[in-house]
Amino acid sequence: MSTARSDGNFDHPDLPLPIAIRRVTGARTLRLRYDSTRHLLKLTCPPRTSRSAALRWAGEQRAWVDAQLAATPPAEPFVPQAMIPFEGREITLDWLEGAARGATLTNGVLRCGGPIEGFARRVESFLRTAARDTLSLETADYAAMAGVTVGGVSLGDAETRWGSCSAAGRIRYNWRLILAPPAVRRWVVAHEVAHRRHMNHGPAFKALEAELYDGDVSAARSLLRRLGPRLKRVGRG
Repeated sequence: MSTARSDGNFDHPDLPLPIAIRRVTGARTLRLRYDSTRHLLKLTCPPRTSRSAALRWAGEQRAWVDAQLAATPPAEPFVPQAMIPFEGREITLDWLEGAARGATLTNGVLRCGGPIEGFARRVESFLRTAARDTLSLETADYAAMAGVTVGGVSLGDAETRWGSCSAAGRIRYNWRLILAPPAVRRWVVAHEVAHRRHMNHGPAFKALEAELYDGDVSAARSLLRRLGPRLKRVGRG
């Protein structure tokens, strides 16, 4: 028997991961997807499907779930001696008990001290600060080139989007862009700044995006698509 969790998802006795149920207008069949970022199964259902029927069907997909788990690379938590990408190059994480709590990056080593229990949090804080500073500066540079204003820059950790631009001019980025090569990060910035003039992906938008970006847009997009799965695993687990 499946049981509801406090987060609204369900534990299934025949499956190794919790299930999130989503009823979608227009859906005609049941569909199960493995979200490796959240370590969760997402079950899409037609609107009138009963919860019990949907969960019963999901429980019959154990072989598929096991295959997905086996094919997915493991998470890459922030632990001492782990190697993670930073601006496209590999750096080593290091903990030194007597060192300052705040993380510092020197010669390819990101080191911090303090209680080991807070190591991962301090590493992520360093990366988020670097992302905020870098993305804010690059956004301002591209906005000046485009002759537009930006209402503010913020960071998040969206499951699918690397950036978004609101009609009010606020741009939000995934902080994990600081892990990617600079050319990839700058393309995302150019893309979102171009939306300040064109809130679509039409020819005028693409022309401005290409004008702002100092590189091959298609190559940057393809590289981010290839690197994205790993970037989403970093710091998890």
